[in-house]
Amino acid sequence: MTPEFSRGNVKAICLACSVPVTFEYKDSAAGEFGTVILHQQRVGPDHRTFARVIHKLLRCAVCSSPGVATVLANQYYEQESVMLSFWPTFVVPPPLPSGVPEGVEEEFEEAVRCMSAEAWRGAAGLIRSALEKVLKANGYDERDLFKKIEAAGADGLITSSRRQRAQDLVRTLGNDVLHDEWRPVSSEEVDDALHYVGRVIEDFYDDRPTVESVLSVKGRTFIKVGG
Repeated sequence: MTPEFSRGNVKAICLACSVPVTFEYKDSAAGEFGTVILHQQRVGPDHRTFARVIHKLLRCAVCSSPGVATVLANQYYEQESVMLSFWPTFVVPPPLPSGVPEGVEEEFEEAVRCMSAEAWRGAAGLIRSALEKVLKANGYDERDLFKKIEAAGADGLITSSRRQRAQDLVRTLGNDVLHDEWRPVSSEEVDDALHYVGRVIEDFYDDRPTVESVLSVKGRTFIKVGG
């Protein structure tokens, strides 16, 4: 979810609670938790000009984990102000089926952690790696990722549309990061890549007995679930 700023508090997903909570900037006993003010003129995302940048310490109302809101304001933090950012950000990972190899799952989850830190290029490389690892775990030992994806599509284990998305949104993006000249990577590109790799993983592990039967017929040497 996108953090929401209202009257000084922030509604966001807490890393410790893993659910949306309210981060409060003060309580009735201690008052405000902490503030750093920079007297810098800045133009906000709504094109208004503000005189101050305010970094405000907040805490989760459930578990007391810390958060920091960066806000543009003229006078008061909670009034007529605009939030620029909130830390920590948190991307909720899509659920994966049971039986996914540990290395694939760890790579996928590390990509999500990169996304939470807004490290979009790092996330793109890890998502590509997770796709290649899941294909290798299922016996696709073709020379490069392009051929691995094409072979999985030819075996009928991923749909033609999923195959194309894996090529266009995951492999190409990962190659841009790993092999080509530097370019910025957007959150939207990474979101799409993560979504489709999650769907490919589901293709291989949602109905595992059927998949293993197909892989056996195709002569693939794969990691058996529970084996």
